[in-house]
Formats: sequence, structure tokens, C-alpha cells
Amino acid sequence: MLNYELNRAEGILIIKPGGSLESSDFEKLGEEVDPYIREKGKLNGLMIDVKSFPGWANLAAFLSHMIFIKNHHKIIKKIAAVTDSSFLEVIPQIADHFVKAEIKHFDYDDKDAALNWLKAG
Repeated sequence: MLNYELNRAEGILIIKPGGSLESSDFEKLGEEVDPYIREKGKLNGLMIDVKSFPGWANLAAFLSHMIFIKNHHKIIKKIAAVTDSSFLEVIPQIADHFVKAEIKHFDYDDKDAALNWLKAG
């Protein structure tokens, strides 16, 4: 399950995985975010807010996630990974090789710092 909130005024998407990710999560997310992107041309930021990464329900969910990233990474300016998950802590170093967005890790208790970083120029 993927909970999300789109701050239209700031152009920042906050996602909060609440359990194993499903293929339908990324379909619903696209239905919310894609019209905004068509109108504005980009997202200023994305915050991934999760204490520990819950994983994917199955291979189809993993593939849906990868397709979502492929289709959206060029139009997101910054990504803040707010987590204590060791899996997500290394994502900035790995993703830097294939994702256009600037990515930074923040400890789970540093949500305000992450949001301020996303809002900054």
C-alpha cells in the first residue's frame, strides 16, 4: 500500500509506503501525479517517507515500480529519502548512476530538514 500527498503549491510529492507495494499503487499514483506534471512540466521534489522499506508484494509490483521510475525520473528535480532503512540509505549512491534527479538521504526524524531541502532553489 502506498499513501501519498501532492502539495500542488510547492510541486512536492510525499509518498509513505504503508505495507508491501502493489502494482495498483503505481497506477493510482500516476493518475494523481501525471495530470499535475502535464500542467506544470515537472515535480520540484519527491519525499519518500518510510521508517523501513516494506518491499513489493510480488514481481509485478516491482516491475510496475521500475516502470514508474523510468517514466518519471527525468521530471523530478530532487528526491529526499527519509528513512532509517539501510536498504533505502544506499539508494542515493546507486540511483545517481541512472536517475536524473538529485537524491539525498535524511534520517527518519529529519523530515523537516528534508522538506526544507526539497523547497530550496
